[in-house]
Amino acid sequence: MPSDTGLILHGAPWSVYVRIVRLVLAAKGLACRVDPVDAFAPGGPPAEHLSRQPFGRIPALSHGAVVLYETAAITRYLDEAFPGPALQPDTPLARARMAQAIGLADSYVYPCLVWQIYVPRSRPAPDLAVIAAATPRAETCLDALCALIGPGFGAARPGLADFHLLPMIDYFLKTPEGRRMLPARPALAQWWARMAGLPGVAEILSDAG
Repeated sequence: MPSDTGLILHGAPWSVYVRIVRLVLAAKGLACRVDPVDAFAPGGPPAEHLSRQPFGRIPALSHGAVVLYETAAITRYLDEAFPGPALQPDTPLARARMAQAIGLADSYVYPCLVWQIYVPRSRPAPDLAVIAAATPRAETCLDALCALIGPGFGAARPGLADFHLLPMIDYFLKTPEGRRMLPARPALAQWWARMAGLPGVAEILSDAG
């Protein structure tokens, strides 16, 4: 049973970055109340949320007097401030690889695999030109992830980088491009199967709010 922590996660369950935090909470065995915030609501997010996140994005995390935004900062706080399995590696190089994988996810994987392939593909009339233009970049993203598998990302013990990538790859796999590209990279496909089978993962990734 997750322990009561007083944590509040502000965001929408379908958000990639909200899901990242929820996956880390589950891995740590921490309870957290979700405060629904739609960053794309007409007129923008409520003023209360802007007081927590001045750019109006999600998620933000409240823990008593502590308020955090930026997902990588939130997940590191959860890992270091609470008991439970350690989700960061022990050595400097492995921690650097973890940071590298998270940076790769934010800068390249999320814009390409989610916004340039999944989102256009999910529309009633898919924008095939946008998808075709993004496909070579997607191949590069997946190859770069394969090259990073080892301490810090893709190791036997799941960590912050693994949970950071998981919801992005989940959305990508809902597209024919993802279902074609991922199996062509056995190491990454094995990583996905291992991560997707962890307790609570399927429930979090299927929660549309």
